[in-house]
Amino acid sequence: MHENDIAKQIVDAAFKIHTGLGPGLLESVYETVLAYELAIRGFNVTRQAAIPLVYEKLSFDEGFRADLLVEDKVIVELKSVEKVAPVHKKQLLTYLRLADKRLGLLINFGEALIKDGITRIVNRLEE
Repeated sequence: MHENDIAKQIVDAAFKIHTGLGPGLLESVYETVLAYELAIRGFNVTRQAAIPLVYEKLSFDEGFRADLLVEDKVIVELKSVEKVAPVHKKQLLTYLRLADKRLGLLINFGEALIKDGITRIVNRLEE
């Protein structure tokens, strides 16, 4: 399945969750519920996925942790804040580059309207 098709399902699940639970809960709650919602839709989801990192001759088994990794293709970073800072978008792009993934979604469940809290970040993604 292409990254864009996976992303559509992630966004749909985020809308469903935000409608059902509302904004303002802890990120860990949204992480658990989104992973559950995607799993029942048939997706392979890894929570707190350890992503290795190599810098020159230094190698880390766990350079960072992605909130969700869906189908080993799409990184999902979750927030539950009043406003996403520009650094959060840069952070996700760095994660995509280091993990050699092409698509990431930054989802802020803290927004009153979830559509205002979803940002798509790409790294060499072909349409």
